[in-house]
Amino acid sequence: MTAQTAEELRAKRCVPCEGGVPKLTSTEAEAQLAKLHGWTIAHHGERIRKEWVVKNFLAAMRFFEQVAAVSEAEGHHPDLHLVGYRNVAIEIWTHAIGGLSENDFILAAKIDELPVELKVSAPAPASGTCRI
Repeated sequence: MTAQTAEELRAKRCVPCEGGVPKLTSTEAEAQLAKLHGWTIAHHGERIRKEWVVKNFLAAMRFFEQVAAVSEAEGHHPDLHLVGYRNVAIEIWTHAIGGLSENDFILAAKIDELPVELKVSAPAPASGTCRI
């Protein structure tokens, strides 16, 4: 597989996979991953993962609802994780082949387009002051 831009991936649709398709090699997966922002290889090269810290619990639920709608439309379903009420993570892989396929990167690119309400970090205290 030749690495594609996020725009090229978003223009595609996930293709149903019942197995029999070779997994992407680690070289192919890394090359494709370089075209997406914030995703990493996980689980010994079998999955891709991205993490967000969202504004609050309801922001996490709204984001998950949007991810669910895109995933259902694509027929490709990721693992969704919520820890500590605002720490969101998504893992994607092609279950039927136990590894990564083009579908995983298509879904990741589409998820990246979704709005997400991120936690806003407080500005760093000025030098010499203490924030308690």
